[in-house]
Parts: sequence; structure tokens; C-alpha cells
Amino acid sequence: MAVRKLNFDVIVVGAGSVGAPAALSMAEAGLKVLVLDGNASVGQGSNKHAIGGLRATFSDPAKIRIGLRSLEIVSTWKELRGEDLEWRQGGYSFVAYTEGDKNSLQELLVTQKAFGLNIDWLDRDRILEIVPDLNPDGLLGGTFSPEDGHASPLLAAHAFYVHAKRAGAEFRFNEPVKGLIIEGGTVRGVSTGQGDYGADVVVNAAGGWAAEIGRLAGITLSVNPDSHEGAVTEPVAHFLNPMVVDIRPLPGSANYYFFQHATGQIIFCITPNPSIWGTDRRETSSFLPMVARRMVDLMPRLRHLRVRRTWRGLYPMTPDGFPLVGWAREVRGLLLAVGMCGQGFMLGPGLGEILAHMVQDKLPAKDREILEFLSPYREFKKQEQLK
Repeated sequence: MAVRKLNFDVIVVGAGSVGAPAALSMAEAGLKVLVLDGNASVGQGSNKHAIGGLRATFSDPAKIRIGLRSLEIVSTWKELRGEDLEWRQGGYSFVAYTEGDKNSLQELLVTQKAFGLNIDWLDRDRILEIVPDLNPDGLLGGTFSPEDGHASPLLAAHAFYVHAKRAGAEFRFNEPVKGLIIEGGTVRGVSTGQGDYGADVVVNAAGGWAAEIGRLAGITLSVNPDSHEGAVTEPVAHFLNPMVVDIRPLPGSANYYFFQHATGQIIFCITPNPSIWGTDRRETSSFLPMVARRMVDLMPRLRHLRVRRTWRGLYPMTPDGFPLVGWAREVRGLLLAVGMCGQGFMLGPGLGEILAHMVQDKLPAKDREILEFLSPYREFKKQEQLK
């Protein structure tokens, strides 16, 4: 029988894009926090496969507000806490080559502006001033949000980890959670292969493996991992500032997006269509030919770049493209922060603060409004339009 070990206020399952920021916020609030992860170090699940985009350019109020707070945290990190997260404020541009995409992007501006996003529609000539290498043939314009940008997911995860430890959080790696300790319908801790840990609150922040943790509590979570591939090119002289997103669906892909890193490489990713469900992270032979054609058509200047490396990561998807955040009804004390849909790096810093407020039962009104949109028990009616 496993030996009951130390008791904590909170146990966070997963030391990734959500778990590490949550641990920091909770530890700095004075809570005794334990983070458990089956990997060897922080950010080794889906976090290290993220390409680094950070935006608040979404289609719903909840993700816009969380994204804005995440941008504030990351963009001021070096000034306030010291580490360089490779933050670059290049903006995001969603381009339109069809009337349908133009109308959709313009309609979203009403919600985006109403909830504080600095974004505008730019006509063809103005968007070419921002991204001069776009293919001008058929270009109708696009949206541009100048306060979005990109940073290093691994540097950010490590920085959250370092500061969380300084604030008193304890991390245990190579120690996956094997079971939840539940007594009388209330969570009392977790079991691992190395023992039991007691806590009044357990946070499921397990990313692509969140559904497995849910099953340990007898809960079926509508979170399924979807494999996405990314790649990086050789470095070249700087010529591109914003992340460029092409939302046109074509055979094999729903959209794709790319940006130029500060060190000169172009980093890019594609959204497969149909989705590739499961946890297989092996690269495919179809990815590069498909995405290369799309990217060169959109920006002919890219045609001579050589690709250095490809990889594949997991997007924990929900039926509507919005996260599941809230207290489990089936088991008291189990807090869900799952289904980030590949946007954990964008949402994690801001969401970590909200999770800390929830654990302390100190939710401000603005957080309560956000959580209404993200309830794990909502009906999946609408869709996130900018996944």
C-alpha cells in the first residue's frame, strides 16, 4: 500500500502551459502547491511543440479577456521579473482573399473591439504596407492587431516554474498521477507510483491527457487530442513582423499560420482537415508538400527557404473550440482547466490567475463572467471562429 505523504492546499496535475502559470499564481497567493507531471521537466508535454504565438484575437469575450491578460503578463515579464522570454510585439494579421472571409473577419470586429481588443480592418493597400510580401492577386484586405506577438513557450514555461518554486511551489517530475483519492464524493488527493499526496483541491491541467485524468474521477470530458504539425526554416534577414494567418480551407487543411522569429527563421503550422485524432506525434510525409504550396502561393518570397526541422504536437480539442474551465459537479474539489484547443500558451498566463482566484474563492465579477462562457457543462452550440 502506498504511503500517505505531505498534504498540500492544491495539487496541479500537469506542468505545462496552464499548470506552471497556475502554480505561480497560487503559490504567490500563499497556497501550498504541489505540481505533478509524468515528464522529466516543465513544459515537456504539448508546450514544447507550440510555435509561440500570443494573441487575444479571438471571436468570444472570454478568450479575448484571458488573452489580453496573458499578453500583459508576457510582454512585461522581462521588465518586472527579469527573464527574457523572447517576446516580440509583431502583431497578428488574418488575411482575406474571399468575400466570405472578409465579411466574417469584419463582423467579428464588433465583439473584439467591445471587449478591449486593439484591432482594425485594413484594405488591400494598407495590409500590404504591414505585410508587403503578400501575394496581391485577389487580396481583399485583412485584420491587424498590433499588440499581439510571439514568445518562446519553453523559456516562458521555465520562467513560470522558477518563480513558482521561489514562491514555495513544489514540483515532482517523472511522477504521473495514477489515481485520485476520493472520499464521500470529495477529492482528498492523488496517488502516484511513488505514494499518495493529500489536498483539498486537485486541478486537472493535463493538456492532451486531460481526459485520462477525468476518467480517474469517473468523469467523461469532451476533450480529444488532435495532432498538428509545425516546422522551422533556416534563418534569413528579417522581413516579416506579424504572424500571418490564412483561414481559407483547402483539401487537407483548414488554415495555416506563420511568423518570422527574432533569429530569422520562419516558423509555421497547419490545422489539418479532417482532424487527426489521437496522441500519435510522429511526423508525416504529407505535411510539408501541402503547407509549402499554400505558403508559397500566399507569399512567393518564401519559395527559396529551406526547412530545417518538422515536428508534431497535440491540440486538446473540445466540440466548440473553447476551453472547459470550472469546478467538477461530480467530485467536489476537482477543478478543470482543460481543452485549450492548442492555445494553452496564449491563455495559460491569464487563466492561471483566474484559477488561483477560484481556489481562494475570491473571484471578481469579471472572472465570473468569463467562467460562464467556459463552463464544462455548457451546451456546445456555437464555434470559436478563429481557432
